[in-house]
Amino acid sequence: MRFFLQHCILIALFLLTVPSTLLAAHGLSIDGMLKYPKDFTRFDYTSPQAKAGGHLNLHDLGSFDKMNPFTLKGVPPAGLTSYVFESLAVPSLDEPFAEYGLIAEDIELAEDKKSVTFTINSQAAFSDGSPVTVEDVLFSLDTLKSNLAHPFYQIYFRDIERAEILDPRRIRFHFARPNRELHMIAGQLPVLNKAFYTTHHFDAAGAEGMVAPVGSGPYIISQVVPGKLISYKKNPNYWAGEHPTRRGMFNFDTITVKYYKDPVVSLEAFKAGEFDFTSVNIAKQWQRDMRGRRFDNGELVKKTIPHHNNAGIQAFVFNTRRPLFKDARVRQALGLALDFEWTNASLFFSQYTRNNSYFSNSIYAAEGLPSEAELELLNPWRAQLPPEVFSKPLSPPATTPPASLRQNLLQAKELLHEAGWRVQDGVLKNSAGRPFRFDVLLVDNAFERVMAPYANNLKKLGIMVEYRSIDPSLYTDRVKNFDFDMVVSVYGQSQSPGNEQRDYWSSQSADQPGSRNLAGIKSPVVDALIEAIIYADTQEKLTTACRALDRVLWYGYYMVPNWYLASHRLAYASWLRRPQTLPLYFSASQWLDTWWRE
Repeated sequence: MRFFLQHCILIALFLLTVPSTLLAAHGLSIDGMLKYPKDFTRFDYTSPQAKAGGHLNLHDLGSFDKMNPFTLKGVPPAGLTSYVFESLAVPSLDEPFAEYGLIAEDIELAEDKKSVTFTINSQAAFSDGSPVTVEDVLFSLDTLKSNLAHPFYQIYFRDIERAEILDPRRIRFHFARPNRELHMIAGQLPVLNKAFYTTHHFDAAGAEGMVAPVGSGPYIISQVVPGKLISYKKNPNYWAGEHPTRRGMFNFDTITVKYYKDPVVSLEAFKAGEFDFTSVNIAKQWQRDMRGRRFDNGELVKKTIPHHNNAGIQAFVFNTRRPLFKDARVRQALGLALDFEWTNASLFFSQYTRNNSYFSNSIYAAEGLPSEAELELLNPWRAQLPPEVFSKPLSPPATTPPASLRQNLLQAKELLHEAGWRVQDGVLKNSAGRPFRFDVLLVDNAFERVMAPYANNLKKLGIMVEYRSIDPSLYTDRVKNFDFDMVVSVYGQSQSPGNEQRDYWSSQSADQPGSRNLAGIKSPVVDALIEAIIYADTQEKLTTACRALDRVLWYGYYMVPNWYLASHRLAYASWLRRPQTLPLYFSASQWLDTWWRE
């Protein structure tokens, strides 16, 4: 989810009344180690040669209908979270999980890790000139933990029990129960302007919901064409322009985001010069369509940029709230019908790697059989788990010889037979005579060519599949309310998994509209392993808990694993310049914040 990658958090802990040692710092990390010292002047992946000025045109798909990115209903415009709003601390893209103070100039973590205190930077100010205060921070926490906010924030900040104002510049967050990352989660708190949201309802809709918000970020909103275009203008009085976490960043005077209905139209618009930068997610576009006169004469550049991100998982997600997908054998059978090897070679030009984990491309991916440490977590639940969790390494179905699609489909047929489904006159039916039929909801019509061969393989099993692309706004609304049979989704993972796992897989989130638990997973085993991840007090325990969860999710067959790419495919106007030094862990949009116009 875009807002999740944009909301990175830093935590400050300061105890006045509790007799414990204070760990004060300009930044915090999971392991207590920081790359950048207190007197650092800029992040290494920014450039001292960066120039301020110029205009940047970007794009997004669909439309938008609100100006608050922190509520459930509606769709906010791209860029609003990162350009207008700021958090107490910001992430370093050079370190697995580290944050440095921005609005919080000092962060103090109690030795017992039960509280954190932030000292607010006396220079921090909103775009209307008013100072950022501890009252704003308290209001932000209380609001985002309330039912007015998107469920993600309610779940993510749940273990921050309360906040206490200590004096005009210091505020302490008390934790219901400490964990290794909770102080950093607190630091990711977006700081809202209390005065603005006192005048304008936080969950306002319609015309009031389109009022430009007051934030403390580098840009203010200068133009809005509802649903079609939004422009951001650099705040000439931006308070943090020379802050070490901001120096060399946000270099453009203005940024405009234009909206297009589908990726095919947007690609042609890019080639025609309507916007200046794009991250390409479609293999065919990258291989065949990123060409033409403007590429040939050097006006446009295409480049593959490697990264070290935890790839998480992309998958076809079953909605297990639907009776059709209640049986794990049925879900396993449908997974056997995907021929990744053919799809990768024929449609993707062999660019992708198959997802083999919920934590692909990371140390958290389960390997081989469970270790002794993993078994300590899994054995108490053995009676509730499929035997494969203990006896089979994680491995997606393959059609590489000696395996074959025919062999996989025969196995799928047996599983469906065991689950009570029989083929009658070429149609798979249950004992009540109901045909096996479901829909796949898509937001990108370019994905239809991927679904076609998968649907054809399912047809060989007697399963009827309809797939269709719908308007992005309608798609977002239906997904928020779990109104689908199957969708394609991506679950990004951080370099240190934690509280977000509740939003992804927990029983608590399964019935919460707007959560990322699209599959509707309700499992006491999964819930227990999520808690083991969140409250792991060492890196070793965290890795163990993630690998145990990986096995349980994998053999729950909640998804049909897809594929990932360990690089960003970028195309951009040749006048754009970027720093020579790459960060390690980054999204394309995060890195773009360090670019400038020649």
